[in-house]
Amino acid sequence: MDSYHQPSNSQPPLPIISILLTDTSQQRHLVRYLNRLFSPRFYVVEANKFTNTPTNEQSTLPPKMPSATGQSWEKYKKEFADDEEPEKKITPLTDEDIQVLKTYGAAPYAAGLRRLEKQIKEKQTSVNEKIGVKESDTGLAPPHLWDIAADRQRMSEDHPLQVARCTKIIQDEKDAEKSKYVINVKQIAKFVVKLGERVSPTDIEEGMRVGVDRNKYEILLPLPPKIDPSVTMMTVEDKPDVTYGDVGGCKEQIEKIREVVEMPLLSPERFVSLGIDPPKGALLYGPPGTGKTLCARAVANRTDATFIRVIGSELVQKYVGEGARMVRELFEMARTKKACIIFFDEIDAIGGARFDDGAGGDNEVQRTMLELITQLDGFDSRGNIKVMFATNRPSTLDPALMRPGRIDRKIEFALPDLEGRSNILRIHAKSMSVERDIRWELISRLCPNSTGAELRSVATEAGMFAIRARRKVATEKDFLSAVDKVIKGNLKFSSTASYAQYN
Repeated sequence: MDSYHQPSNSQPPLPIISILLTDTSQQRHLVRYLNRLFSPRFYVVEANKFTNTPTNEQSTLPPKMPSATGQSWEKYKKEFADDEEPEKKITPLTDEDIQVLKTYGAAPYAAGLRRLEKQIKEKQTSVNEKIGVKESDTGLAPPHLWDIAADRQRMSEDHPLQVARCTKIIQDEKDAEKSKYVINVKQIAKFVVKLGERVSPTDIEEGMRVGVDRNKYEILLPLPPKIDPSVTMMTVEDKPDVTYGDVGGCKEQIEKIREVVEMPLLSPERFVSLGIDPPKGALLYGPPGTGKTLCARAVANRTDATFIRVIGSELVQKYVGEGARMVRELFEMARTKKACIIFFDEIDAIGGARFDDGAGGDNEVQRTMLELITQLDGFDSRGNIKVMFATNRPSTLDPALMRPGRIDRKIEFALPDLEGRSNILRIHAKSMSVERDIRWELISRLCPNSTGAELRSVATEAGMFAIRARRKVATEKDFLSAVDKVIKGNLKFSSTASYAQYN
């Protein structure tokens, strides 16, 4: 019970805390602790053990508070008896004790389950990292955003649509919203329908795919063109790292390509002011390894247009009409882009001259070429679609494909001259550790009638000679040895009967 003791002087009274405990040793320890903690704000004294009958000791008031004259508090301290144990030092809990305390009240298998869950998460993370799958790649929202009930209700309300193609639009001169649309549902019939409430007349064009309600037969949704995934994969998403400075020995050819392809895309106002149509296509022809494909990659780097690279053999399909369909879808996809460059590599695979051998084996290839000719100068304008072809055998191409209007510019990539060969060697030596005093003109003279690919092989082989000699820098001697191995080795091989057999 708390009480107050009024000292002899005029100081305000201090609270007295009376401690009542059944254990004498605990009482003494607590009193000493409170005296050290609260002094001089509180005065703590001991109280006798509580009993029903009060005694003289219980009724005795605590001693008076010390006065301000300097009376010491030491006389109120209680001395330890001989049989009493001294106060024990408080030992803090260790980490092991804390872990033991955490296990109190836990289930018998709680720790094992936590370890198992942790192992499962680690395994799942490692599997996702190895296969390259992230949570965002699955196309699913995070689980906390799922609303299964709302999705089920939406699926019950929204019925599946019938895919059809709009073949004709019957215009209403007074009100465009009252126009009628002729749709063709495949393998069923043709219908004359109207638009739904959420579709605008400007969203529908002739020839496009639409989604039709099966009950009301209304156009509810315009659909994008159906494009084969193999055609979509032909698009080069990342820009190539090849620039015009990386192409050596083709200065004149690069200028012609820039006039045909790059200038109409970057500066169309020049052609508009003159009132002429820019060239639409170019044919790059020449021996293998002269830089035709490399120039096309440099054009893709220079312009912001979408670059589509098509290999001629990819358009040769075993089923009738598949190659023509791929060409048609290829140009449909190109028309959806702001600007597009289509590069047909090895066009002689589908663009050969037409002939009839009586067996009909090349009829499918000829159908693919005819579809390509139709797309090059059909009734539909190509817009900002530039077409480039590359071949090693221009004499085998069909004359209908080569005429102006379809291919406006024919650019020959001949073998590089002495200056071009020297420039090509310097370009390949930029990324190599070579000596500064190498005579590139001398090495170029030792490589007559060589293509850019052969000169690149010379530079690579010179580096291999330096590696074999355990040197960090390639010398002129390494390049001379590489010329003997690459250039002269190819000449020896081309003069054998095996070379004629392989060709």
